[in-house]
Amino acid sequence: MTTRPHDALFKSAFEATANAAALLRVLLPAAVRAAVAWNTLSCERGSFVDAVLADHHSDLLFSARLRTGEPELVYFLLEHQSTDDPMMPLRMLSYQNRIWDHFVEEHPGARLAPVIAVLVSHVPGGWRAARAFEELFDPDVMALSGLAPLVPRCSMIVDDLTQLSSDALAARPLAAFPKLALWLLRDARDSARLLDSFDAWIPSMIELGRTQSGRNSFAVLITYLFRVVDPMKLDQLRAKLRTLGSRTEEIAMTIAEHLRKEGRKEGLEKGLKKGLEEGIKEGRKEGIKKGIKKGRLATLRSLLVFKFHALGAAYEARLQAAPPEAIDRYLQRLLTADSLVAVFED
Repeated sequence: MTTRPHDALFKSAFEATANAAALLRVLLPAAVRAAVAWNTLSCERGSFVDAVLADHHSDLLFSARLRTGEPELVYFLLEHQSTDDPMMPLRMLSYQNRIWDHFVEEHPGARLAPVIAVLVSHVPGGWRAARAFEELFDPDVMALSGLAPLVPRCSMIVDDLTQLSSDALAARPLAAFPKLALWLLRDARDSARLLDSFDAWIPSMIELGRTQSGRNSFAVLITYLFRVVDPMKLDQLRAKLRTLGSRTEEIAMTIAEHLRKEGRKEGLEKGLKKGLEEGIKEGRKEGIKKGIKKGRLATLRSLLVFKFHALGAAYEARLQAAPPEAIDRYLQRLLTADSLVAVFED
């Protein structure tokens, strides 16, 4: 999982066309839903989104044919938002413009294909920002005679998860993984709500754990949980997961593996903390510059001992004699190295 866990979970859950189609069929107006040939839905996989938007765009764009007898296309821009953005309709319009630019390049002379913007919101407290582009303008200005028809008008469909009950979410005709992903996007940042609603979602989690692909998806959900849940509530979360794991052997194995990794991660973090504390003490005694070097050295040594259990005299000597640039190099290698040789070999 990346440093953007909401993006990673949302994309994992809905990049599959079957999952995206199921969600879109829930959210689209009935007439639009009936007009789409859903068996033609395909993911565009980034071909319409350039590097300028890469850091802001979840890159879930789908195309499908319309049931018109002609090869008419429609695009669905599927976004999610975890924080309020007053300018979201403008952002959506900028995405749509780039999609249309690409469409014109690929289909010269053709009429533009509609791009339908769908936003899944899990903003705490609910979506309060504008849902239509024209809402971004001053109402008094828009009220001027003859002006409103000259301003672009486009709206986005907003699926506000925070206003959706657990019963309503559970009733959606979605597969277990995307349904659970929406639940966690809605509840995981509110630990009390998450723990309170956890038991109601156990049947869906057990269903997910019955296949290998489902267990892989379950691991994604657990990873997301440990990225976003309040650290003060992690013990309660672990207790809930252990209770769930006792119900099926497969899920128990998935949870046990994740908790083992979490324990190793916490051990590394403790080693890092210890090293930094030692470095701070040294810094006070010997000056900032020497203290920083000793702190980094102590950090590296703590992590090496934790990961490989012992250094040995030869590696201990190399560590103590290492210049600052070598310490940096060893720290970087430590993240992926599987042996002391891989850390120290130049």
